[in-house]
Amino acid sequence: MVESRVDEVEDRLVTAVAVGEYLPASRLPPERELAGLLGVGRVTVRAALARLVDRGLLETRRGRGGGTFVRTQWPDSSSDAVGRTLLARWDGIRETTDAIALLHGALATAAAERITPEQATLVRARLDDFRAATSGHEKQQADAVLHRTVIDAAGNDVLADALAGLESQVSIAAPAHLWGTTEGMAEMEVRALREHEALVEAVCAHRAAEAGELARRHVGIDLELLERAMLRAGQVPTG
Repeated sequence: MVESRVDEVEDRLVTAVAVGEYLPASRLPPERELAGLLGVGRVTVRAALARLVDRGLLETRRGRGGGTFVRTQWPDSSSDAVGRTLLARWDGIRETTDAIALLHGALATAAAERITPEQATLVRARLDDFRAATSGHEKQQADAVLHRTVIDAAGNDVLADALAGLESQVSIAAPAHLWGTTEGMAEMEVRALREHEALVEAVCAHRAAEAGELARRHVGIDLELLERAMLRAGQVPTG
């Protein structure tokens, strides 16, 4: 096992927790799944997780329902790792998030053109689920389901698969979107609800051009949260 690979995985996991891919009390995927997502071996993942348990960022629970869980989101000691990781990946992140926004726009446009009455009812129900979800992890999961339902209404698996592949390049936890830090979460969730309501209305009313534009702008929240994370870590986003 190369020590530098453990360092890289540790930085990626710290960053994923800090920017809200995995929120406090969330369970991380199993070692085998994390290894596949990060493109490394299980031994490397295990070593990185052990470091983060030692640092107090994660905790391991035994028994039924056990696993590795997030304890805290952004201790002061994580800033260097977050800044280092985002800075190294920044150009790729910006280009990829732009492509993600374009694909979300294309899929929302297609959904507005093709949505059936039954699908519209389901999309509205998923919006209600998001509205009713509690702040944090539950809202993050409801957000992912709502977006998935709009994407399904577009009826194009090729575009949907391309989007999933791009999102996995930015976020370990994809298709869950970034959720920011606990300090700014309530404000971000209010904004997300407002934008979700406008998007769902446009899709269900077959206003295709409007739906596409709303979707493109809405997923820009992810890049904004990453920019905030860079600034908090003492780095200045470029481009």
